[in-house]
Amino acid sequence: MKPLIALTPYFRTEQNEPYMRPACLEAVRRGGGIPVILSTGPAPGELTQLAAAFDGFLFPGGPDVHPFCFGEEAHPCCGAVSPQRDALELSLLKLAMAAGKPILGICRGIQLLNIGLGGTIYQDIAREYRPEASGEAALLAHSQPFAPDLCSHYVTVAPGSLLARLSQCKKLPPTASSSCDGKLQKLPVNSMHHQAVKKPGRGLVVTGRSSDGLIEALELPDYPVFFLGVQWHPEYLLKQDQTSVRIFEAFVEAARRT
Repeated sequence: MKPLIALTPYFRTEQNEPYMRPACLEAVRRGGGIPVILSTGPAPGELTQLAAAFDGFLFPGGPDVHPFCFGEEAHPCCGAVSPQRDALELSLLKLAMAAGKPILGICRGIQLLNIGLGGTIYQDIAREYRPEASGEAALLAHSQPFAPDLCSHYVTVAPGSLLARLSQCKKLPPTASSSCDGKLQKLPVNSMHHQAVKKPGRGLVVTGRSSDGLIEALELPDYPVFFLGVQWHPEYLLKQDQTSVRIFEAFVEAARRT
């Protein structure tokens, strides 16, 4: 049987309306799972049942997380928020981890995973992050001005990480876009965010950074199964990037084994 993968919903804050982007659903199907979109506002007892019922949990992109969730007040640059989604995801993350279920976070999702484990985020990269302060290259366009199926910058992957194993150059076909630079692997990624991980949460290890030093991937090495957060959107890169395909395949395969 194919594993059931729960996806927390995107949210149109103006209409107070949950929804889901088709690319996320197709990526889970491509990985071999059955995607199921969760509703907002379940009762605490229902959340416990959901954590037990599903084989894996995907936290996708969406609006900003409310700054209160990571101990800050809203800056002028903070965008729209969805308190309903914040409450759902932070509670569900805790229960899913307690149940030892595979977890994947994308864009907002990596930020949510980090906040759930006590970390913080930049409320707005352009106003808060200064790469020159850490000797990094000039700030990149993290909100790219073109289509999401195009890449805009590279992420350097930490050797020995889960992400590195999923992006081994020697396993990629000659036409694949990933490349190697010595022991460091560089992945081309798309970029559609104005917030990013600032201080990693408890136990989280940084396994990917952009050339301007921003955190692009987090893992939890002590977690018994798959746990990965990425700042980019691999669901839009499945046609041209084998690493993006492998992320979803590995996530779903871990869900199959739970």
